[in-house]
Amino acid sequence: MEHIYCQGCGVQIQTDNPDAAGYTPPSSLEKENILCKRCFRLKHYNEIQDVSITDDDFLQMVSTIRDANGLVVHVIDIFDVNGSLIKSLPRITGDNPILLVGNKLDLLPKSANRNKLEQWLRSEAKDAGIKVKDVFLISSSKGTGIEELTVQIEKHRENKDVYIVGTTNVGKSTFINRLIKQTTGLKDVITTSYFPGTTLGFIEIPLDDQSSLIDTPGIVNKQQIAHYISEEDLKVITPKKEIKARVYQLNSEQTLFFGGLARIDFIKGDRQSFVCYFSNELPIHRTKLEKADELYENHIGELLSPPNAKTMEQLPKLTPSTFKLNSEKMDIVFPGLGWVSISGENTTITAHSPKEVSVSVRKSLL
Repeated sequence: MEHIYCQGCGVQIQTDNPDAAGYTPPSSLEKENILCKRCFRLKHYNEIQDVSITDDDFLQMVSTIRDANGLVVHVIDIFDVNGSLIKSLPRITGDNPILLVGNKLDLLPKSANRNKLEQWLRSEAKDAGIKVKDVFLISSSKGTGIEELTVQIEKHRENKDVYIVGTTNVGKSTFINRLIKQTTGLKDVITTSYFPGTTLGFIEIPLDDQSSLIDTPGIVNKQQIAHYISEEDLKVITPKKEIKARVYQLNSEQTLFFGGLARIDFIKGDRQSFVCYFSNELPIHRTKLEKADELYENHIGELLSPPNAKTMEQLPKLTPSTFKLNSEKMDIVFPGLGWVSISGENTTITAHSPKEVSVSVRKSLL
């Protein structure tokens, strides 16, 4: 079969995977001008839809960013900074300036200190070797912070192209749709102004006669737990509204299960509060450490759910990581799932997470 390419973005057309770049339904192959699903939705419904590609594929595509002269807007998920911060970004963007945008602000408790959050994101970016011009906190779904960000994008881009980059599941598509509406004041601007992109897999949305807003496919980061669970379970673990802290007073040798997707064992330390920040819909179950293994073996997918049956087929085995804490209040972070805040004074805990999803420790965020 000869290769067919999208008339909109130039990506090679395929009919097998609806979530991958270049997908179109088989019935569309009969049409004269074939568009991938993403370009079709853009042209006819004014919607940007995210598609996912591997990090390697993305790196092959992005020489245009490295060689171009534009502004890079890196969208990350505040709820999953470890999983959504692209460590390879400097290789991708070259010397182009970067704005770091923390999305999903609406999910954090209202008590969260915005200045502290911004400083933390700067620090995380610096540790990853990413030099950023500025940091912004937004909620694409609520529109919070979009107006200020739009002004700053206009200021920093200096009439050049704007490249939007991010991993899958960070809300990049919602962000772009909100940005377009904020910039133009019109809902149907894409339909009236749409023209094909010129770079494989990218979509170009005109900002003016000389420059465009360029949407790039979401990068797949295998450290994100989202890639190992079913669509149904993803809905359970993904917060839809402000997270309510759940507090458990634990003695040593007690365990908390987060569904059956992760667990934390309190090995050693004084009785203290374990403050849990997870999706409000994710069940948390407390038990004695001595019974934890047996409980997991006998009740995974039932009392301890999610995972459902589909997730259990693909979820990597839970692996332990032990941390000895001797300082101020600390967070134990399960990427893409949530975190547990504890005092950290002379405390030993063991965190269990799916093998590819590495648990980390940070100074308490809240």
